[in-house]
Amino acid sequence: MAGTDLLQWRRQQLAHGGSAVDLDWLLDLAGGVRWASLQRLLLDPTRTISLEQSLEVLSQLWEQHLQGNVPLQHLVGLCPWRDVLLESSPAALIPRQETEVLVDLALSQFKTTPPARWADLGTGSGPLAVSLARAWPTSPGHGVDLSSDALRLAERNLQRCAPHHYCSLHLGSWWTPLKVWWGRLDLVVSNPPYIPSSVVDGLEAVVRDHEPHMALHGGEDGLDAIRAVVDGASTGLSPGGWLLLEHHHDQSILVIQLMRDAGLVQVSAAADLEGTLRFALARKPAATS
Repeated sequence: MAGTDLLQWRRQQLAHGGSAVDLDWLLDLAGGVRWASLQRLLLDPTRTISLEQSLEVLSQLWEQHLQGNVPLQHLVGLCPWRDVLLESSPAALIPRQETEVLVDLALSQFKTTPPARWADLGTGSGPLAVSLARAWPTSPGHGVDLSSDALRLAERNLQRCAPHHYCSLHLGSWWTPLKVWWGRLDLVVSNPPYIPSSVVDGLEAVVRDHEPHMALHGGEDGLDAIRAVVDGASTGLSPGGWLLLEHHHDQSILVIQLMRDAGLVQVSAAADLEGTLRFALARKPAATS
C-alpha cells in the first residue's frame, strides 16, 4: 500500500487516543511494519509498504486496546523479550523489560562455568527460563509455577525459543516441587508476586483487569512470596549457590534484611534500567571442611 495511506491511518488512530509508541508497537508486531521501516517511511512518505494484517484488523485491535484497556501483548499474542518473541496470554504476567536485568545478573555470576543445575521459581510464561536455557543449553534447569495454564504457556515458549533446552517444568509452590534436588541448585532466580494487596486495586486498568492477580498479589506488605523463596534458600541451594530476586521498587532494604536473617551471605542490591534498586542477590555459605 502507499506509505501516505498508512501514515494517514496512523494519524487517525492517534487522534482517538493512546500513544505513538504503543501504536507503532502494534504496527510492528501485528502489521509487520518494523520500526526502522516506519522511520524511513516518515522521512519519505512516497515509499510503498507491505502489511501482514489489513488496516481494518489493526484498527479493531487498537480500538480493543483503547476501549477495553486490553494489553497489546494479549491482542497480538506476542511479547518481545531480549532476543526472542515470547507467546503472551492472560495465563501469565506479561514480561517486563526491567526483568531482563535479572538475566544479566544471573549470567554475570557464571561467566566462565555454567551452573550445574538452576531453577526459576514462579516462571510464568517462562521468560527467565527461556533466556537461561538459551545461555546454558547443556545445564539442566527447572521452572516452577502454581498455575498449570502458565506452565503450558512456558512449555510452548521453551519449545519455540530454546528447542534444545534441558529445562523441565513443575507444578507447585516455590521450592516444594524441587525437593529431590534440594542442596544441588547452583542458581535460583525468581520474579515473585510482590505488589502489596492495598496497591493492586490502584494499578493501571491494563494491568489490574487483564493480568493474573496470583502473579501480582504479594500479601499485605508485598513480601509473602519473597519470604517463602528466601526462607527455602538455605535448604534448596547448593553450598555457595546464588539466589537472585526481583522485588517492588521500595522493598530493597526489607528484602536485603530477609536474606541476611536467613543466613545468606554476599548480600547485595542491584538497580533496574532507571536506577531503582529492584533486585537482590545473595549466596548460601560455601561448605566448610
